[in-house]
Amino acid sequence: MIDLEYFRKNPEIIEAEIKKRGLSIDVGLGLKLDKERRELIVKVDKLRTEKNRASKVIPKLIGEDKKKTILQMKKLNGGLKKLEEELDKTENEFFKHISNYPNISHSSTPVGKNESGNVVLYHNGKKPDFDFKPKNHIELGTHLDILDEKRASKISGSRFVFIKNEAVLLEFALVRYVMDILIGKGFVPIIPPVLVNEKAMYGTGFFPVEETQYYKTELDDLYLIGTSEVPLCAYHSGEFLDAEDLPLKYAAFSTCFRREAGSYGKDLGGMFRVHQFDKIEMFIFSHPDSSWDEYENLRENLEEIVKGLGLHYRIMNMCTGDISTPNAKKYDLEVWLPGQNSYREIASCSHDTDFQARRLNIKYKDTKGGKGFVHTMNSTACAVGRTLIAICENYQDSKGNVKIPDALVPYIGGRKVISRKE
Repeated sequence: MIDLEYFRKNPEIIEAEIKKRGLSIDVGLGLKLDKERRELIVKVDKLRTEKNRASKVIPKLIGEDKKKTILQMKKLNGGLKKLEEELDKTENEFFKHISNYPNISHSSTPVGKNESGNVVLYHNGKKPDFDFKPKNHIELGTHLDILDEKRASKISGSRFVFIKNEAVLLEFALVRYVMDILIGKGFVPIIPPVLVNEKAMYGTGFFPVEETQYYKTELDDLYLIGTSEVPLCAYHSGEFLDAEDLPLKYAAFSTCFRREAGSYGKDLGGMFRVHQFDKIEMFIFSHPDSSWDEYENLRENLEEIVKGLGLHYRIMNMCTGDISTPNAKKYDLEVWLPGQNSYREIASCSHDTDFQARRLNIKYKDTKGGKGFVHTMNSTACAVGRTLIAICENYQDSKGNVKIPDALVPYIGGRKVISRKE
């Protein structure tokens, strides 16, 4: 949620941000609804004051004065009820409208209409050099019997997979490897609920803009999360956090679910774009004064994890047309996939300033009486399926075997290669 006072004083800045992101939102309508809402609040408060005053006077009156005052009270109640209904309607309309407004992007976020406006900041490592044509992860998964799409489709439909055999052990190894790094950096490990209420989805900024992307359990009115960012962010909703305890750092492992609405025809097959996937997410609640330093540390944590796996990647500075509503800035880490001969995103690192904290009312307070909204930021630590893809494609040999990265060997019982069973 944007700062409403800032919105009233700087509508031209909000309008410029909306234009940067290629959105179509009528700022004039927002200002009009806000003005009407505030005027109605004044009128309602005035009538409530009169009602309270009259209710205290009536018991002291007798005769005609009492009858007259009671009639005035009934008339006042009727007018108050009508104004309250009008206020409710206007407030609902206003907050529904304002909930579509994006965060203010950081000055270092490039302006662009879509992914073509994203900027490559730098590369790390070298692409693997093969003397054979590398297979993609689907071919390798079938060859090594570690992936079964056919039976998953029979049971659940498209965009689901069975992960099998050594790939399961490799997933567990990845989770332990990543968690050990993050725990060593002070992150609190968490396994969160994967079903959350609408308030949590709205508070993190995924609703209403991305509502079509999520599965809902109709009987319980709960939503399956697409990232543990949602329960982690809502974890401290409605709380005051002590400034001296900041930053608060969490690392959550969860299974995630996305409908991938609007992406049909893209990445069909394999594990890259599926409806169900496992992920480790980093999340930080920070004091505003140190949040941008914390954000760069978050990116460094992500890179340390990927560097440790020996994967070649590049860091992208995402443009205004390709970041989400809550984001002020976003980095994507794109790993090289030789089986696809392209870079593909396996992790995102986002700074949301006070956007989510305003929606979920998460504030800090210090010993001197200072207080305000915290800043929130999050990053993928490991999108397990996509990282498995990267390992398989980058560590394959000419026989279709896959070498296990050295960093994961201690976590997988000393096994060094996934090979075909004859």
